[in-house]
Amino acid sequence: MKAAAFEYHRPRAIGEALALLREVGEVGKILAGGQSLMPLMNFRLAQPGHLIDINFMEGWDYVRSENGAFKVGCLTRQARLLNDPLIRQGSPLLADALAHVGYTQTRTRGTLCGSLAHADPAAELPAVMLALDGALTVASVAGKREIAARDFFQSYLTTAMAADELILEASIPEMPSRAGWSFTEFARRFGDFAIVGVAVLVVPEKDRIADARIALTGVGDKPWREPGVEQMLVGQKAAADLFGKIGVEIAARINPGSDIHASESYRRSLASVLTRRALTDAWQKTRNRS
Repeated sequence: MKAAAFEYHRPRAIGEALALLREVGEVGKILAGGQSLMPLMNFRLAQPGHLIDINFMEGWDYVRSENGAFKVGCLTRQARLLNDPLIRQGSPLLADALAHVGYTQTRTRGTLCGSLAHADPAAELPAVMLALDGALTVASVAGKREIAARDFFQSYLTTAMAADELILEASIPEMPSRAGWSFTEFARRFGDFAIVGVAVLVVPEKDRIADARIALTGVGDKPWREPGVEQMLVGQKAAADLFGKIGVEIAARINPGSDIHASESYRRSLASVLTRRALTDAWQKTRNRS
């Protein structure tokens, strides 16, 4: 199929893009990488009346370290992030997750901010942003505001952004130097969206866990994270039975659906197994870094 008719706009500056968004309202869509939007348009699952292509705005494809966080511009491609030395050293959880996002071809065009704005609950990057306590700077003609990742994702393909806002920048706190991390997922084929994916970060204090973050993808209408489960790890001695217990607890608390790819019970089982594996892997990394 082909996309329905639309008006195409090519702003050269952020102010022009924001003015267009205000003018066209809810019938406008931002085009950055287009790896999710264009297939939806071609299948006519999305039929925007106006397409605002921001790829010709200069200066928004940056990665920089600032006040203990990595700042990623709205036109920074996933492929660049995956290979960026700052990210690989200071946020290896993000780097590992990026390697699971689509294929080399899609990562070459796709952007981090575009994936977050799309808010697919099966995507890897929203869950990682949740696990890393990231934040998004969004803007409209009225001004800028920052939205924490925990407040940004609301439901299927739905975020806290207004129709006239776009993401300017993602902010990702640097991981603690002693932290261990793991990203693991199960997909039918490499490059497919995961049936279930798990992002884990743990901070050690000798043989005990000082801090823990666990976020899942593919188990509900938005990426899942529950601090109450993470607190069950804090202060505890790392052990296989503890990690297994956390996996079982998560399987009981999530609310996955059933579809042609997996049943609800299968997703719960996967969540339990993958959580245990990810915690084990993350803890082992802390031992290797100590």
